[in-house]
Formats: sequence, structure tokens, C-alpha cells
Amino acid sequence: MEKFRKLGIKDEVLRVLHEMKFENPTEIQEKTIPLVLDGKDVIAGAATGSGKTLAFGSAIIQNIKSEERNIKALILTPTRELAQQVEESIREFGKYKGTKICSVYGGVGLGGQVEDIANSNVVVGTPGRILDHLRRGSLDLREVKILVLDEADRMLDMGFIDDVETIINKCGKFRQTLLFSATMPKEIRHIANRHMNEPVEIFAEVYVDPSKLKQVYYDVSSNEKFSLLVHLLKNDKSGLVMVFCNTQRNTDFVANNLKHAGIRAQAIHGGHSQNKRDKTMEQFHEKDVDVLVCTDVAARGLDIKGVSHVYNYDSPNETSQYVHRIGRTARAGAEGKAVNIISDRDYDNFIRIKREHPEIERQEIPEFERAQIRFKHEAGRGRFGGRSFGRESRFGNRRNFRGGSRNFGHSGNRGDRRDNRDNRNFRHNDSRRSSHGRFSRRDSRRERFAQHSRF
Repeated sequence: MEKFRKLGIKDEVLRVLHEMKFENPTEIQEKTIPLVLDGKDVIAGAATGSGKTLAFGSAIIQNIKSEERNIKALILTPTRELAQQVEESIREFGKYKGTKICSVYGGVGLGGQVEDIANSNVVVGTPGRILDHLRRGSLDLREVKILVLDEADRMLDMGFIDDVETIINKCGKFRQTLLFSATMPKEIRHIANRHMNEPVEIFAEVYVDPSKLKQVYYDVSSNEKFSLLVHLLKNDKSGLVMVFCNTQRNTDFVANNLKHAGIRAQAIHGGHSQNKRDKTMEQFHEKDVDVLVCTDVAARGLDIKGVSHVYNYDSPNETSQYVHRIGRTARAGAEGKAVNIISDRDYDNFIRIKREHPEIERQEIPEFERAQIRFKHEAGRGRFGGRSFGRESRFGNRRNFRGGSRNFGHSGNRGDRRDNRDNRNFRHNDSRRSSHGRFSRRDSRRERFAQHSRF
């Protein structure tokens, strides 16, 4: 505990750290705790899992007395899950100081939160729900002495930047502002310039150990993506696994069909109720579920330990999202693997990612069998309402393959249905390709990808 003591952590918090078996401060804690305890404004580059909650929580716990009335500290987070985790962590760190903290977020009623706010002097919340309480008059931020913007870049990605600005302007003018963000886009810089007082900038080394992280990709047709995912999950020795999709619909599609394939998987995304999300995370932490299929929004802020593999079933739209995704594994000296399964629809996004991450290695496609796929929106066809496609070896030996292939990364719009028909025609009528010119868009994507990737 001596290292934490030298940073300025007081006995009440040291006692908790000892109980929690903390041994050494993380890099971000070493660099920021002395500054935040001294009242400095700080801009810190730090990702989920880097120990940043204790870094900013120490200032709140030690500088705000439990007997103080009204809201003295506000922590803004992008998601409900992160708000809950921050509240639980600070409550635990500050239990011998009597820290009065509550969290507010959407998806639950306002009434109970109004009472919680009245009995607290520290609030953690998402921008939308904080604005709800400001409009109702149930939250007054004029006496805020410490403002924390946690995962500021994610709030930007989610479109909360204007809400954040509005909330900042409602806070007390004479305050300490702490901004934590894994990346520093220009919009975040603008917020810092407008609302922070001579901030000290701190950047920790990447929490993920690049020497321990292997990044690979497989380039397959869209109708083979899911089957390859099943094959890899069943054959690549792994611990806890996270599979990322870009949409809620694809998240449910992948999770449901993984379960149908005998893999213990659960989906989590913003369309689920808070109770369902909490239950899913409880199952994952207790290892009742091996694979968590999620969107970026739902996953952000979830501090999940022991993730050995990250799969990108859909390539993220932004390279910063890729950094956040792969940052889930290869932590604290452990080895990890990031697997990208790409098809023609992913090329545009993956070209940008590959340009910034040339270390991603192409892998030879293994022999695998076609998995059975069921589509929920096709009513009356099986448990998930879908069609069974039988099984197929990657290199032939098709068996019971009815109607050709489908686009497993499906969408329900008309354009995608046309593409699905095209895929079926392509598989069984390759000779029609040149005469009808149906695949010029897909071919151009592949050619452009080949030019950029040089493979």
C-alpha cells in the first residue's frame, strides 16, 4: 500500500484497497492521482480497464465531505452499464468515508432517482437522463465542484456532444474538470479548450500489450461468415469471448444461431431492458455464458476480465471503435487474439482499419462445414422462424443444401434482399455473371480492397 500512500491516498481508501488486494497502482493512477488530489484540471488518455475510476474517484472521495448537501460532483458516462459500474466502484472505494453517491440513467423510472439524488452529493449519470432531471428541476448542478467526463470520445460517437455541452454550462463555474478518453478527436479538444482551466495532459501507454495480442483476418464470402465463426469458436481454444456486431439486429441473429449451434452465447445491446442486460452480464461474469455477442454501445464501459478472444463479425465503422474492441483482450500481461471475419460489405471499413493497423495478418481459410442458419423474420420455419441450410464443407461435399447461399450478415431492406438473390445466382450460375453484370459492385469492392491491402 505504500505506493498508493505516496500518491496521496488517505487511510480510509487505503484500507479498502488492501481489502480488495490491490498491490500496485496502474500507470494512469500513478500519473493522475497526485494531480487530481491537488485540484488540477486533467485530460487523461485512458481506456476501460486502465484503473481510471480510482484515479478520478480519489478526488471525489477525499475532497467532498459526506455531510455536504446538494450535488458537489457529477460524473458523465456514455452508457447505463458504465454509470452503474462507476457508482459501485466509488461507493466501495469510499465506504469508510461515507461517500453519498447515486447513478441515474434511462430505462428505469424517474421517481426513485429523484429520491436518490436528494440523498446524495455525488451523481453518476448518462447525458440524456441528466438532462431529464435538469428539466424537471430534480437536479441542481450550480454547486458542482468536480466534473468528470468519463469516456468522452464514446459520448461523442453516440451523438451526446451537444447534451454534454449543455450540462457543462449548468455546472458551477469554479470547479475542477477531469476528462478521460481513450482517443482525442478534435471535438473533444474543443470541449477542453472551452471548458477547462489550464489542463494537464496525461497519456498512459496502451493498456493492451501489443506483443501479447495477435490480430488476424479471414476474407470470405458473406454467406460463409457465420459458418466460419462457428468453426473458429469450436476449434480455437479460448476463454471468455466477445463477438462484435454493428447493429442490434445482427447481434440477435448471431447470438440466436450460435446457441442453435450448441455454443453458450448471449446477446447484449441497447434494445434490451435493463434487467435483461444485467442478467446477461451476471451470466457472463459467472461463466454460465462463454460468448458475449454485443454492439459497441452496449459493450462500452463494461469492464470484463479474462477475455481471450475478440471477434469482429462486422468491421467497425471507425478505426477508434476497432481500438476499443481489441482493447478487451491481451490485458495485464495476458495473451489475446483479435479475429476479423470480413466479406465484401466490410471492405470499405476494413481498408481504413488495415491502413492504421498493418500488423493485422491474413489467414488461410480452414476447411469448415456450413452451419445451419435460422432467420427470425421468416415466420413459421423452425424455432427461430428460419430456414435450415444443411451442412457444407468449405471445399465441397455439399449435402442437403437447399436454395443456395444467403447473406448471413443480413438486413431486412429491399436492397439487401436483391443482394441475397444475387448471391444465390452467383453460387449456382457463375456463367451468368459477365452477361448480366450483376456483380460489378462486389467485384469493385474486392478489387479496391486488394489494391489497398496489397495481398
